[in-house]
Amino acid sequence: MRTLTRLLDRRTALLGVATLSLALTMTACGKADTGSSGDGGSGDSGDKALSIVFLPKNLGNPYFDASDAGGKKAVEALGGTFSEVGPQTASPDAQVQYINTAAQQHASAIVLSANDPKAVGSALTQAKSSGTKIVTFDSDTEAQYRDLFVNQASPEGIAKAQVDGLAEQIGDSGEIAILSASANATNQNAWIDLMKKDLEADHPNIKLVDTVYGNDDDQTSFDKTAALLKNHPNLKGIISPTTVGIAAAARYLSTSKSKGKVALTGLGTPNQMRKFVEDGTVTEFYLWNPTDLGTLAAYAAVALANGEITGKEGDKFTAGDLGDYTVGADNTVLLGDPTGFNKDNIADFDF
Repeated sequence: MRTLTRLLDRRTALLGVATLSLALTMTACGKADTGSSGDGGSGDSGDKALSIVFLPKNLGNPYFDASDAGGKKAVEALGGTFSEVGPQTASPDAQVQYINTAAQQHASAIVLSANDPKAVGSALTQAKSSGTKIVTFDSDTEAQYRDLFVNQASPEGIAKAQVDGLAEQIGDSGEIAILSASANATNQNAWIDLMKKDLEADHPNIKLVDTVYGNDDDQTSFDKTAALLKNHPNLKGIISPTTVGIAAAARYLSTSKSKGKVALTGLGTPNQMRKFVEDGTVTEFYLWNPTDLGTLAAYAAVALANGEITGKEGDKFTAGDLGDYTVGADNTVLLGDPTGFNKDNIADFDF
């Protein structure tokens, strides 16, 4: 998500605080039924106005614009008041002041994508002690600081989508390579290990011949793509599980003689990859749907705020058109499998 957090800011931090204060002083409707089946928790929400505060890593980020739009629609459909606040830049402690303000205003719940798993811990602990429910999404805190984490996709699901997608594009046979971020990136390495297992178990005719690292730098990733094609003349496909890497690889392939001959997939954003899908360089790539992620986080926050669930494993709630969800281990809810973006649907997304 490094690329996503670099995107331009939209509004000032001061405006964000003012917006939050205004939103939280507005009168809103009370409790709405989310179809939950938890044990009800404290049940102390009573008829208190329902106010849900979304706090992304930073404002002006199209990824969070999409997720928070989903959250806003869900909160308002449930009769609550939605507000979005956040810092200009995604620094570790920049979200603290917004958490403190929301807690002081007795927000029903804060829905947070954390810039740092620990830096916001003290503020979140104080917010929880004042009765505000804490839901993290996209990027989690340490577990003790929140009531629930809405996870966008499992590592297994992310790995399998990319491997199966590339296998389909190359006829489930031939040499492939991986263009990753840095050699020490924990999430990338976890996905790569799962990809190797999936290849061995389900795609025995596909041979992984190389794994290279672009360090999430555009030019380095571009150069690594060129080197892969030079060093492996029989290469049929590349997986790049990083938004920087896949965009750089697509840029190289789009003007090379390998366009249309070497398949490319991985994790990217529609706005980065749109032109490469439209010109035929890339058939399909993957990421979760941020609007659905925000929607699910909002329904979870409302269910917590209403005392319908507590966030413990086994709690169940309904998230509108997304369907029914059950809280899993470590107080986590999983959105589902990644979304595939291709010529048929990429025009529907703007992030």
